[in-house]
Amino acid sequence: MKLPIMQFFKYSHLPEHLQEISKPFCELADQLVSTLPHNAETSVALRKLLESKDAAVRSAVAK
Repeated sequence: MKLPIMQFFKYSHLPEHLQEISKPFCELADQLVSTLPHNAETSVALRKLLESKDAAVRSAVAK
């Protein structure tokens, strides 16, 4: 099942140094989707993982 939130874990459009940060989050999101039941708690887990990924990328680009 392809969940709409998964589009936000893509990282190929990012510069290489940010891809290195984003890739593990995408891999974990893929693992969660493939192993957990598709229910509200999985959605929460993915949303919080996305928030964490976004924070990590922002940390890398912060001045």
